[in-house]
Amino acid sequence: MNISKTQRGRAAAAVSVAAVLALTATACGDDGARSGTEGSGKGDITFWDNNGGPRTAIWTEIIKDFEKKNPDIKVKYVPIPITDVQSKYDTAIAGGGLPDVGGVGTAYLANMVAQEALEPLNDRIKDSALKGRLVEGMVESVKDAGGRGDDMYTVPTSANNGAIWYRTDLFKAAGLDAPTTWADFYKAADRLTDSKKNKFGYTIRGGAGSIAQAMDAAYGQSGITEFWNGDTTTLNDPKNVAALEKYVALYKKATPAADLNNDFTKMVAQWDTGTIGMLSHNLGSYQDHLKALGKDKFAGIPNPIGDGGTRVQVSNPVDGLGLFRSSKNKTAAWKFIEFAASHASNSKWNESAGAIPANTEAAKDPWISETAPTELAAKALTDGSTKIVQLPYYLPDWNNISKADNEPEFQKLLLGKVTTKAFLDKIADELNKAQAEWKKIGNG
Repeated sequence: MNISKTQRGRAAAAVSVAAVLALTATACGDDGARSGTEGSGKGDITFWDNNGGPRTAIWTEIIKDFEKKNPDIKVKYVPIPITDVQSKYDTAIAGGGLPDVGGVGTAYLANMVAQEALEPLNDRIKDSALKGRLVEGMVESVKDAGGRGDDMYTVPTSANNGAIWYRTDLFKAAGLDAPTTWADFYKAADRLTDSKKNKFGYTIRGGAGSIAQAMDAAYGQSGITEFWNGDTTTLNDPKNVAALEKYVALYKKATPAADLNNDFTKMVAQWDTGTIGMLSHNLGSYQDHLKALGKDKFAGIPNPIGDGGTRVQVSNPVDGLGLFRSSKNKTAAWKFIEFAASHASNSKWNESAGAIPANTEAAKDPWISETAPTELAAKALTDGSTKIVQLPYYLPDWNNISKADNEPEFQKLLLGKVTTKAFLDKIADELNKAQAEWKKIGNG
């Protein structure tokens, strides 16, 4: 989950310069980034949920608990779809209208810090009940992603992890082993497919969010454990090209044609209908599968092990809660963050999401050992069995390059309109340029 201290130092300088440029660009508007007050600690605050819809019910419950304990504070809850959250924040930063508190993931944290939208939280944490009660790995991740040395711009709330969800009943009926290796994965994808009966071995993510899944499949099979070789990305290494080529060949052969437009909600809903053998998604969809299939028809395990005997996966973003500089009631907003990240609330939220808690006390709660996918994921991340390829969340351009800018290119790849090498070369070129620019500013 971490990048080096040297990278963090460079990022601090790079993002500071970027912040000046960002503020200059928005000087004509009222972004509120340089205003805000502590306020009375009472009254109304606004909270933007960065995964509105799937997490609305649990946030509604936590807000109700908070307001019961703090009757002089009212929280206005605004659900923002995960696919829209970065653009919503960027629009509000440029034109005004930011919330007091918002869900902020490490994938787009650097961009928001660069625009001076978020309040540094080190001093508040030091003087709060959260001191010493946040998982250190997640703390380091949000520091790294923020890009300003040891400054923290979000309170981490959860970590996710990729998983292979598979239909245990279908595997048993077909005499298949669990897809713990890539060889088993491809064997199952082929064996469980009968397209004439609308049955498929796998569902692939072709729409929003497809790039991260594609990178995971490439590095997972190639066994490459570093994202950079010096200042050149390994993404388009021939081993990754060959691995991704094999993976995308599953499209329409062992997957539905409709996968071309799948974002995570469509992909999960499609798998939950019960006619598809496997799904690659994070722990967050556990409750959806449980409701749709029942606990005896599916299981979730960490990503497959490669031919070299090692599990390799790309890093997953850490989610958190940020306090916005423009807030007129930072005292009340901080009370809400502190409450949401406390033992009881953090445990409740992560149990609902099937994610790994950031609160150290919540991370020891019994429900984790009772939820096999979460327990296995937590173990895989801590027992040394998994090599993590650290994605460069610190690059201000990372989120654009790894999402909207190249998701249409992945669809072209699935349709055979571009080659796997051309696809990876394009992204690699953009990443190399972004890295060079980042270093140039950081060393200036």
